[in-house]
Amino acid sequence: MTELKDYEIIIHPLISEKAVNLIEAENKICFIVNDKANKQDIKKTIERVYKVKTEKVRIIRDRKGRKKAIVKLAKEFKAGDIAIKLGVL
Repeated sequence: MTELKDYEIIIHPLISEKAVNLIEAENKICFIVNDKANKQDIKKTIERVYKVKTEKVRIIRDRKGRKKAIVKLAKEFKAGDIAIKLGVL
């Protein structure tokens, strides 16, 4: 299997009311990711691209069948800062 590139792993940030609440309340940020990406790929890509440390990555399928990654950032980093750079907030 070929290695996925950074831009292939993260498709786009998720912008919804629930996603914004996670940013503000729990220091988590949501992304829609490639179906072939695993937790380690997502963690490494987010740490490399956004220059942050992550604590945990959860992956779920939404009702539309998309793969969604919920990334909890380490305490010294703010999800709001990344969200502002991405234009989510």
